[in-house]
Order: sequence, then C-alpha cells, then structure tokens
Amino acid sequence: MSRNILIFDTTLRDGEQSPGFSMSLGQKLRIARTLSDLKVDIIEAGFPAASPGDFDAVHAVSSEIDGPIIAALCRTIPRDIERTVAALEPASRSRIHTFIATSPIHRREKLHMSRDDVLKSAVNGVRMAAEASDDVEFSAEDGIRTERQFLAEILQAVIEAGATTVNIPDTVGYSTPSEMYDLFRWLIKTVPGIDQVGISTHCHDDLGLAVANSLAAVEGGATQIECALNGIGERAGNCALEEVVMALRTRADHYDIEINVDTRRLMAASHLLAAVTGNFVPRNKAIVGENAFAHEAGIHQHGMLASRDTYEIMQPQDVGLKASQLILGKHSGRHAVVDRAREMGYQLEEGEIEAIMVRFKELADVKKRVFDSDLEAIITGSQTGGMGPWSLNWLSVVSRVNGETEPTASLTLAHEDGTTSTHTGDGDGPVDAMVEALEQVTETKIKVLSLAMRSISLGEDAQGEASMRATVDGVEFSGHGLSTDIVAACAEALLEIINRATRSAAQLKQSDAA
Repeated sequence: MSRNILIFDTTLRDGEQSPGFSMSLGQKLRIARTLSDLKVDIIEAGFPAASPGDFDAVHAVSSEIDGPIIAALCRTIPRDIERTVAALEPASRSRIHTFIATSPIHRREKLHMSRDDVLKSAVNGVRMAAEASDDVEFSAEDGIRTERQFLAEILQAVIEAGATTVNIPDTVGYSTPSEMYDLFRWLIKTVPGIDQVGISTHCHDDLGLAVANSLAAVEGGATQIECALNGIGERAGNCALEEVVMALRTRADHYDIEINVDTRRLMAASHLLAAVTGNFVPRNKAIVGENAFAHEAGIHQHGMLASRDTYEIMQPQDVGLKASQLILGKHSGRHAVVDRAREMGYQLEEGEIEAIMVRFKELADVKKRVFDSDLEAIITGSQTGGMGPWSLNWLSVVSRVNGETEPTASLTLAHEDGTTSTHTGDGDGPVDAMVEALEQVTETKIKVLSLAMRSISLGEDAQGEASMRATVDGVEFSGHGLSTDIVAACAEALLEIINRATRSAAQLKQSDAA
C-alpha cells in the first residue's frame, strides 16, 4: 500500500524572508490562495513574533484561506508561542511550529546554552504549544549537524511533551543523500514513539542537493517534505516544491508514494510567484523553466517527432503547460479571456477581471497576435497586489549614441494623495537617466544592482519583461515591469522598487510607533 507524503510549503515564511523576495500583505494572500488551489497540505504563513507585518500576514492567511493547514513558526519561548497562537486563532485548521537549535556550533556560538538548557527549553516550548493546539511541530534547527544521541534524546522528549510532528532540518545544506537516508532510518529505529508522529525533512540547497536529500529522507521514512515554490529561501534556497513533487509523481514506480498536490497548477503558481517577487524563473529551471519541454537539437527533434517518450519523461500538460500557443486577439471578449485563463490554471476573481481586460485590450491593439504567455504576463502582473503610492503617468526617454549630450528621461508620477510631479534626469544611459528623475520626484537615493530583460512571447512586437534589483536609501528591493516598450518596462520595475521601499518604511514607522 502506497504511503502518503504531506507537502509543507514554506514559500511565505522561509522563502519570503530571503533577500529580494519580500511580499506585501496582498501579495502573500494571493500566493496563499494559489497554494491552496495547488492543494498543498500545509502552508507556513510566517513568523508572527518577528514583526507586526508578519503577525498581520499570518492572521490574514488564517482568516481567508481554507483547505490547507495554516502553520506559523515560533521559537520555544513563551512570548513567541503566545503571538503565534493569537495569529493563528482564525484558522479552521492550524499548526504551531516551534524550534530551537540543537547542534554544538549553534548551542555554543548562537544560543550560549548547554545541552540540558536546550532540552529543557524544547520540552517547555512544546508543552506550552500543545496546551494551545493539538497540532504541534518541533524542529531541531541544524539537526543534521547535531550529535545523533542528543538528537534522538531531544526528539523523544518533545514527542512525550506533545509534539505531533518532528522535523530534522538540514539548515545549512550540508548533508548528502546517503547520510540523510541513514539518519532517518536510524532515528526511526532508535527514538521511542517516533512511529506515532509525523517525521519531516527540511533541506536547503547550498550544495545543490536539497531535492535529492529530501527524496532520500522520504526513502528513509520521512512522511512530510518542507519545500518552497521555485526553491526560494535563505541563501541558495529550499527544496523546490515543483521538482520534488514531480520526482515523486514521475517515479511513482520507484517511490510508491502518494501526494495530494494538483501538479497541473505548478506552472501557473511558479510564474505568479516570479512576477510577485520580481525574479525570473531561469530558462533551464527543471519542471517550470521555458526550456523544460523545449527541444532544439536535431536528433532530439527527430526522436520527438517519432514519439514524445524518446526525450520526455513527463507530459507538459501534467505541470500546466498547454500545447497550444496562439489564441486571442482584439476582438476576443471577456468570456474567451476568462476561459483561456482557467485552462492555463488561473482562477480569476471577479474584482480583477476588469483590470485584466483593460490591459488585454490595450495589448491586443498594439500586437498582431496575443500568445498564452502574453496573457499569463498580464494576469500575473495584475495579481501581484497593489503597490502604491506612486504610479507612472507619462514617460519620455531620449537615448544617444556618440552624441554630444547625455541621454535624458522625463517623467510624471502621480501620488495616491492626488498630486503629480514632473522631473527630467540625465545619465550615461536611459535607465540611469530614469533613476535620476525618480530620485528627484520621490526624494530617495536609488542604486541599481542588476537588470535583466527578456521577451515574453514571439515577434518584433513581443512584450518585454524587466526584472531589477536596487537599493533605496541603502535597503535592497526587487522590481518587475512589463511592456511592449522595454524602456517603459524598466521604468515600471524601478517604480515597483520605490513603492516597495515606501511601503516598507511606512510599516517600519508603524512598528516603531506600536
């Protein structure tokens, strides 16, 4: 009989806390709804004690998302647990996820605690959490580098204290598949009561082994995988949800595992997250990259024409990639657009359809042909959440090659308070000129760190997508822009960065006041 493996998604917690992947409350709710549609088993919505913004996000997800269990992270200290209980209160099904570091280096250098102190804190924290919830997960942070006997001792103690799931994370991405398999097998044989609770794995990708290590843990007896969309997370990221899920699904003959995830929604979920965070999915990314089901080599194309099975181990439709490409035009109506979006894996809400139709009609007037990828870009752009307070009213850029004067950019921004401001900047290129103009309007200091651009679809009239990273007054943010004019796309990306920075500063001010 096949085992069922739970998929614990930490995109909104471990993923969102990594540099360049921060999200607004509205964006977190959008991703949470997408994860619910994807049918993940658990959504880790945040770390309520970390900040008022994190508390609000967990509370909002708990209030509005049905289906998955809503989890929140906390240290094994009373004030953290109390905040977590309050944040999760609206959820119909919730989980308190409490943790403490257990490895020698963490005990010595970070916690300044003895083994006995760590054990006592873990037990007290789990016991307090168990009084508030019948679903408690305990994580032994840096468990992979913890002495085996002490790891077994602390896991036994927290199970006796009320933990219903125990997690053995590879916090620093240090382990290897054979080590993971051996450790999980050993723990299952050694720890009394562990066969009565969930056993989780949480792997980071510092050595590029997060997915392999997670699969090895499953073979060793793990019943839950902690992962994130597109593999986002601290440092090199987490185990990629789409990769580990499709490995289990495609190699069901080997793993004999059942999962609840609707894999047909993977592509839409991945691309939405990329748009929300302003980070492209690499073209060669497994499962969800543009090249994942593309074949250019002649020998591969010949084999594909004979039979898809020669070079494809998965069907594109299994992950939500549709075979057809060209579809809609300026005469297409609301129902056609909504139906096509549904086929692509996007469930549009009534309140956003009008805005999407406006963007669609504007694009259809400019382009001869509208592709699925164009429509997806419009949808994901509309679903990234309100960015305010600034919006772009007008832009004019002059670029020169071997000219006597520098490139210039003139723009008008509108503020949510109803005022507008126009400024002109110059620089060594159009983006540099736009930065100077934006600095004057918004009274901020902007330093561009990176800029990447790509074509969304085919043809000379294709939409261009710009992804940018920059610091605003010394703090790093990312931005995403989309337009048939690539310079305008860069302007949109810069403006999103400024709006993120403005909103972050306002939240920090509110937190200080509280």
